[in-house]
Amino acid sequence: MSAAAPPDGSAAGAVTRLLAAVLDLLAVLLLLTAAFLGVAAAGFLVAPLSFRWPTPPPELSILLGALLAVGYLTVGWATTGRTGGAAVLGLRVLSSSRGQLGWGRALVRAVLCVVFPLGLLWSAVSRERRSLQDAVVRSAVVYDWHGARTGTTGLTRSR
Repeated sequence: MSAAAPPDGSAAGAVTRLLAAVLDLLAVLLLLTAAFLGVAAAGFLVAPLSFRWPTPPPELSILLGALLAVGYLTVGWATTGRTGGAAVLGLRVLSSSRGQLGWGRALVRAVLCVVFPLGLLWSAVSRERRSLQDAVVRSAVVYDWHGARTGTTGLTRSR
């Protein structure tokens, strides 16, 4: 027996948001690994006899991973309102007026999520289920099961 899914448009809970964030982290790590392997392959193709696995400094790996994560989150939130993890779990990030977040706000939200991920936990104690990032950029994370199946928002913009 399964529990009924929350209705479209209702605020997403902390556990669902955390699971989506973990899936997004895995996606970013996969992309970072693919980039590393691409650099290694290019190095091998250029000089196969003197090839050595690249060993970037940890600071560079962290910086590139953070930039990749910001880009991944920004593009997802600014275009469709969802990242890969959010799509799997039926979530969408919208402006507080239920419209598209836009590029600027999506970028600020992404930077805040990467720099201060613990701010996401605020959604567990917030009455409106908003993270600190949501409060700063005036966004909301909502369940959007209809959009998860059809690729549309399934929500109307409030005026």
